Amino acid sequence: MIYAADRGRMCNNILQFGHVWAFAHRHGRLCVSTRLCYKYPYFRISRDPRHNPLRYLLSKTAAALRLIPVVAFDDPDESEESRRRKDDLILAHRNVMVRGWEVRHYDDFLRYMDEFMEMLAFLPEVEEKTAPLLERACGRLRIGIHVRRGDYARWQEGKYLYSDRQYADVARKIVAMYPDRDIIFYVCGNDPAIDRDIYRDSVPESDFIFAEGNPGEDLCLLSHCDLLAGPPSTFSLWASAYRDTPLYWIMDPAAEISPSSFRSFNSLFCEII
Repeated sequence: MIYAADRGRMCNNILQFGHVWAFAHRHGRLCVSTRLCYKYPYFRISRDPRHNPLRYLLSKTAAALRLIPVVAFDDPDESEESRRRKDDLILAHRNVMVRGWEVRHYDDFLRYMDEFMEMLAFLPEVEEKTAPLLERACGRLRIGIHVRRGDYARWQEGKYLYSDRQYADVARKIVAMYPDRDIIFYVCGNDPAIDRDIYRDSVPESDFIFAEGNPGEDLCLLSHCDLLAGPPSTFSLWASAYRDTPLYWIMDPAAEISPSSFRSFNSLFCEII
């Protein structure tokens, strides 16, 4: 068994697990995500008997006591030769733990992406929670806005920490791209203090739905949108993955927006560093 010792938040965990799982899958090995064993019960994989809290505890204990080897990918500048040696080391052991943000197997993941996304399908109860919000679209163009604050005050020295005014301005520019469409916005984020009036006042011709669900429900809601926008984040990236929804990563909230600003999952996935 190959254990993926994920770290960070939910969608960072999914990204790390995806790379390790795809590598394991190519070599006919089983792979378990230690975080998905217990922390995020929103996906089909959480019903897999291999993903359970006991397995999490046993694998973490075995790694801590050095009963199984731990292969770490922590160096972004690590040579390809060194990475290949680590891949060989993983395959040489029956049980092994793989950790580190820098584990990368892009080609393997894209080759097996459909199978991976089947495991990450939302559970029926998650879909049921989001269904009433989606029904309110009534045929309108559904735009998902991911508001990321919290830890973004520190990450990259706050480079992608945007105000509600800046997010609302992005929403206004998107509406201008579709003058003949009736648009509804679904706003999801990790800031409970979003100023809703700023959005409604900035784009009075559109409706805004402000999600109040858990991370799984928010991700599910965004995954059903027709277009997505948000700062560079694995959360919006995975929302895009379910239906290859065009995604606009807001690198500069003052920039102009056009249809070409929205990109596919495959192209953005390979830019995560």
